[in-house]
Amino acid sequence: MSLYFSRSGFRIAGLDNNQRAVFFGPAGETSWVLERLRTTIPGYQHYAVDIRDRDAILRLVAELKPDSIIHTAAQPSHDRAAAIPFDDFDVNAVGTLNLLEAARRACPESPFVHMSTNKVYGDLPNTIPLREFDTRWEYDNPAYANGIPESFSIDQSKRSLFGASKVAADVMTQEYGRYFGMPTCCLRGGCLTGPNHSGVELHGFLSYLVRCNVE
Repeated sequence: MSLYFSRSGFRIAGLDNNQRAVFFGPAGETSWVLERLRTTIPGYQHYAVDIRDRDAILRLVAELKPDSIIHTAAQPSHDRAAAIPFDDFDVNAVGTLNLLEAARRACPESPFVHMSTNKVYGDLPNTIPLREFDTRWEYDNPAYANGIPESFSIDQSKRSLFGASKVAADVMTQEYGRYFGMPTCCLRGGCLTGPNHSGVELHGFLSYLVRCNVE
């Protein structure tokens, strides 16, 4: 993503304090990705800032005044969230609030894209009837032919603590857009992975499985 925007003429600044290594151990290290960014993106600026550090986030966004913000920072694991509920909520919900408020103060006109998750729906999608085909299952309702719409309910649904903290971040991002008129957006992806993923058993399982079979 950073390389794509760099090639489109954007100056890239990244925030990452390698907290993934704290959550998941050495296998979760992201320092190797940082080195790749530094060598492939001209003028790449890196800031080892903790998204939970409100004062640091406010100062940095005020200094940079970015033309756009793509927020992908998270504690991303269901199982890890249950073991560290305070850290999970502080990173996912409070960290998102820190970024939103910093953007509102410094660059309210800049698009703010929050990488949410399909886990905000909890287990309600499991109530949609399915039809079995030769090679896969599909929703047995034409209303869901293109997937689950954003209007699908997230209420009265069982989800992990991770899902709940991401709901808080998702709704807060929507609220800053509606209440303050900021151009905010929530993208509800799921099982996202790729060659830049430090996949581990507790998160990034697709990447982890591939690596286990290659190594």
